[in-house]
Amino acid sequence: MADMTGPIEYHAVERLGWLRAAVLGANDGLLSTSSLIIGVASAHSSHASILVAGLSGLVAGAMSMAAGEFVSVSSQADSEQADLRRETGELRADPAGETGELTAIYIKRGLDPALARQVATQLMARDALAAHARDELGISPEMAARPVQAAVASAASFAAGAVPPVLVATIVSATAVPWLVGGVAIVCLAFLGAFGAKTGGAPVIKAAIRVTFWGTVAMAVTAGIGALFGTHV
Repeated sequence: MADMTGPIEYHAVERLGWLRAAVLGANDGLLSTSSLIIGVASAHSSHASILVAGLSGLVAGAMSMAAGEFVSVSSQADSEQADLRRETGELRADPAGETGELTAIYIKRGLDPALARQVATQLMARDALAAHARDELGISPEMAARPVQAAVASAASFAAGAVPPVLVATIVSATAVPWLVGGVAIVCLAFLGAFGAKTGGAPVIKAAIRVTFWGTVAMAVTAGIGALFGTHV
C-alpha cells in the first residue's frame, strides 16, 4: 500500500512561540544592560559602580522578563482554556449545529458545500474539540500558550544577552567601557537580528540593520544622558 502521509515538513511557525521569547529576551538583555552600563560609565562612575550596575541590571532584568512573560502568557492560556470549555459545552448541547458551523467555515475557505460538510463530519467524528479549536478558535498545539516555557526562555535569553556587556565592562578600564561595550553590543545585536530572521524565515540583512540601528540610537541617547548629568558615584 502506498504511503499516503507524505514527507514530514517543518515550518517556521512551529518555532514562533519559543523563538519570539528567546530573541526578544536576548535583545532586551543585551541592549538594556549595555545601555545601562554605558550610561553609568559616561557619568564618570567608578569601575566598581559600573560593574554593580551591570550585574544588577542582568539579575533584575532576567527576573522581570520571566515574571512579565509568565503573567502575560498565563493570561493567554486562561483565555484559551475558557474558550475550549465553552466550546466543549456547545459541542455537547448542539453537535449538529456545531457541525454546521464548521461546515460554514470550510465553505468560506473555498470548499463546495457537500465536500465541506463531509470534511466537517469526518473531522468531528475523529476529534470534534480539536477540529473546532483549530479551525474556529485558532488554537493549535504548536501555537498554544505555555507560560512556564515562555518565562524560562525569556529569563535565560535575557541573561545570555546581558553577559557580553558585563564581561567587557569587567575586563576593561572604566574610561574604555562606553566605547568597547557599545562596539560589542552592536556586533551582538546584528548577530541576534540575523539569527532571529534566519530561524524565522525572514530577510536577514533587513532584520540585522533594523535591530542594530535602533540599538545604536538607544545606547547613544543613554550615553548622552550619562555625560550630561554625569557625577562621580
